[in-house]
Amino acid sequence: MARRSSHTTELGCIACDDLSDLGAGKEGWLVENPNLLTALDTHSLALASRSIILVLQWTDAGDPPAKIIPELSPIQAEYLSALAWLVFDDIKVLAVGTSSGYLLIYSLRGDLIHKQFVNPAKILKLRVRGTKRDQMQDASLEEVCVVMPGAVARFEGSDIQSMLRRWFQERYSQLWDQPVNRYMEDSGDSFGRLPYQLWNVNKYGLCVDAAIIGVMPPPLMEHQSSQRYYCAVTVGDDAVISAYRLSVDKSRSIVGAILSKVVPATFSTISSISKMLWRSEPTPTTKPEPKPQPFAKASPLTCLKDYPRKGEKLTLSPSGTLAAITDSLGRILLLDTQALVVVRLWKGYRDASCLFMEMLVNKDSSTLKSAHHEHIKSDYCLCLAIHAPRKGIVEIWQMRTGPRLQTIPCPKGSKILQPTYRFSSSEASLSSYIPLEVFFLNGDSGQLSVLNRSLN
Repeated sequence: MARRSSHTTELGCIACDDLSDLGAGKEGWLVENPNLLTALDTHSLALASRSIILVLQWTDAGDPPAKIIPELSPIQAEYLSALAWLVFDDIKVLAVGTSSGYLLIYSLRGDLIHKQFVNPAKILKLRVRGTKRDQMQDASLEEVCVVMPGAVARFEGSDIQSMLRRWFQERYSQLWDQPVNRYMEDSGDSFGRLPYQLWNVNKYGLCVDAAIIGVMPPPLMEHQSSQRYYCAVTVGDDAVISAYRLSVDKSRSIVGAILSKVVPATFSTISSISKMLWRSEPTPTTKPEPKPQPFAKASPLTCLKDYPRKGEKLTLSPSGTLAAITDSLGRILLLDTQALVVVRLWKGYRDASCLFMEMLVNKDSSTLKSAHHEHIKSDYCLCLAIHAPRKGIVEIWQMRTGPRLQTIPCPKGSKILQPTYRFSSSEASLSSYIPLEVFFLNGDSGQLSVLNRSLN
């Protein structure tokens, strides 16, 4: 039974013996290990160290923890560096990034669904987000952004969903009807390579965090075409904030584009004929070394350099119009991503973490207490939750320039978390609105709680 206090409601406990594999048992184990990764979803929590993933359920169902041990390269000293849930209506999987630039997708049973090389660099973060269809956009945008030092990659959510549906359909419907290629199953490439775009964003130095905030208009005086542009914001050591216009098309000549299509096809044809004529040796089972994809065009827009300040973490609002950026001087900058200007600044928050959330503010108490009233999006106010671990508190500030609404004690050794964005179909999007919430995970006690939506 969930217990409710003045500010939070306890949901459950994740304490179990398997957590010892991740360092549990030592005070502060959840927050003091820089290599410990966390990802939250509805009723599920994934924790990962350098080489192991543990999936826990925090409901009363009593399901045992699931343990996933990815096969990593010992030669390159490869380790897990990023973690995120991918949730599509009836499908839920784990996406994992490695220090060698690989994207891995696992089922909850630990099956390797997909493995793909993105870029020869450490994957710093997997950012899953989307914006639904509205009056300003011609379509909904749902994506997985892969953040690396000096580069960002973008995968379409629909491409990932299509691949996952094919995998699950074959896995559970045709498992006994046809043999499975063991090599393809182990490599995770049974359904081919996921298309993606890759951009170089190191004009102002390497980044430690980044986000693609949405579609932006083309450059001035440029001929209007079907080409699409995205805007990316990065934070790093050299430039606290940088912004880029990302072009979907590759910046290469027409001849190069023709050669890139014709030469591989010609080589493949010649190779097939030679095998038929000379009866060459069987194809080796070893997979060839992956080659990095060419960069698409990224045009720098602006940057903020303020030595010795360094950007540390970036958090996007649901619509992508605001970004909270923490820096090495204990400050938090609120960035308007449309105008690319800082509109608010907080000081004295070293090692802080930020999450955007939605709360019921200044609503009629009788309406809030009514069990029959179903809240809509306009009932909620966008807020920013700032976790200041050195102060042992979480502060809730109303956006953009509103007051501080709450100050909540937060025990030492705790983290604030938020469920991953859930990809949804058009039918599911018509259901009742689910606001952004903030969860508290106390590593020392194992208790998980949620911040109450109302101030009353």
